[in-house]
Order: sequence, then C-alpha cells, then structure tokens
Amino acid sequence: MDLLGPNLQELFESCDAKLSLKTVLMLADQMIDRIECLHTNSFVHKDIKPQNFLMGRGKSANLVHLIDFGIARKYMETSKHGKQHIPYRENMMGLQGTPRYASINNHLGIEQSRRDDLESVGYMLLYFLRGSLPWQDADAGNHRETHDMIKDMKIATSPEELCRGHPAEFASYLIYCRSLGFEDEPDYAYLRKLFKDLFVQQGFEYDYVYDWMVPRH
Repeated sequence: MDLLGPNLQELFESCDAKLSLKTVLMLADQMIDRIECLHTNSFVHKDIKPQNFLMGRGKSANLVHLIDFGIARKYMETSKHGKQHIPYRENMMGLQGTPRYASINNHLGIEQSRRDDLESVGYMLLYFLRGSLPWQDADAGNHRETHDMIKDMKIATSPEELCRGHPAEFASYLIYCRSLGFEDEPDYAYLRKLFKDLFVQQGFEYDYVYDWMVPRH
C-alpha cells in the first residue's frame, strides 16, 4: 500500500466535498477501464466505492488503482463445457458491499454480476459531481431498515432526477447499466466514449491535472 497514494474519498474531502466535471470525467475514464480489466479476468469486485480507488505516487500519481478484493468473486466458472457464467440467483442473504453505492439489484437480493460494478461507479461519479447522494444520510435506526430505506430511495429516484443540473451523459450511463441483463457483457467502450465525447465537447485538456493538484487559495 506504501506504493499507492490517497484514496478518492480522501481527495474528494480535501476538495471541499465536490469535484469539477473535468476531474470526474478523467476519473470515470480510468475507473471504467480498471473494472473492465477485472471483468476480463472473470471477477466482479462487489464493493465499488471511493475508498477502494487509490491514486498512485510519484510518476504514477495521475493513475487510478482499484484495491480491496476481499469480497470479489468469479462470475465465470470453468467446466468441461468451457467457461460458463455463474447462475442467476435471487434471495441472497444480506446486501454485499457498501449501501451508498450498491446497485438496485444488490439491494433486491439478486446475485451480482458485471452490471452491478458499473452501476456502482455511476453512483460514485454523481457523488463526486453533486457533493452528496440523496440517500447517504438515511438512518432508520438499524442496518436492515436503513438498507431498505436506501433501496426505496434509489428505486424512486430516476436517473434523470438524480442527474438534474448535470450533463445528460451521466443519466445515460446509469440507464444503460440498469438495462443490462444478468449475463450481459457491458459495452465498456460505449461507456467510456459517452464521457470522452463530453470531455471533448467541454473543451477540456486531458492533462491529468486533477482538482487536488491545483493550488487552493
């Protein structure tokens, strides 16, 4: 861990709990790439959150790293018939991962697959842009009821409403992730292009200068 720098939650807080569109788009490009790499190796992470993305140090200080594979699991299993996707299951016991960023299907007790990691990234990006998520302060007095409250708020909040005041590409991202089937292979290139095209439209320069690198007055 000494080879890695601070995590994105720490950097977010150092920027007064809000990141610029430019920084969020540069992070999005790398986070989707890291998750695609993990998925290519037949694993799903299952706990995508800012604390599990760390920046590098020194010459790699501009690069995002994904850590903590404690609850990651294979979604592809090898059998005599070749590689097969794990079976669809419901009624999973308890939410896995972090409620604030968990996918709706995770809340509903459905086995996680590639789509869920990507949906969680969508909530992270909006957290960085907005400065908060509507359900992050939900508290019903105990874990189970609080998780249910967060689930209900996520289901009731459309992507368009969640992204109001921000570029439509973020809503498009969430709508796409939520539309994926359990075994579907996500179109990672499409998701990266959504944000890359927006980056170009905004006239940003991909210089790896993040908000936390700019001197604060």
